[in-house]
Amino acid sequence: MKIKFLFILMVFSILGATFMQNSAAQGFTITSNSFSNGQTLPKEQVHGNFGCTGKNVSPDLQWSGAPKDTKSFALIVHDPDAPRPNGWYHWIVLNIPADTKGFKQGQKIYPPMIEAKNDFGNTQYGGACPPKGHGLHHYNFTIYALDVPTLVITGASTPNSLERLVKQRALASATITATYGRE
Repeated sequence: MKIKFLFILMVFSILGATFMQNSAAQGFTITSNSFSNGQTLPKEQVHGNFGCTGKNVSPDLQWSGAPKDTKSFALIVHDPDAPRPNGWYHWIVLNIPADTKGFKQGQKIYPPMIEAKNDFGNTQYGGACPPKGHGLHHYNFTIYALDVPTLVITGASTPNSLERLVKQRALASATITATYGRE
């Protein structure tokens, strides 16, 4: 009977923690004036190389409703439809101060913020440019509210390992998704 009681108590503890995290995340949102959720990325946010003819400018983004214990934010732009095991990482910005509410279009990143290396091999925003004929791709712009003021990365950090690190420290996240495809 005591073991059964402890098991039930453990289940309620887990469910309670999950509910509290989801409750904290319910009011956390990200929006953009550059595109609406589910819409096609405009030319400004499409890459200007690799056969694409966009302007490769990061979109404006605004977020609000982060949990009160947020110490910093991280932004990850990811294409899960890319023909690679981990998709394609377009932009990773870490150590965004907790009082930041968004980025302007073409935002320059200054310390303490850092841009980590993306799958283009550089540290700037890399716009959409899926393989020709590969169908419609989804671009997830996810803002994470973190429980630490800074994340330390090394030269050996990969975009996928950074996403795992960010998710480990996340209090909540919010995503806005755009699409883009090439015939």
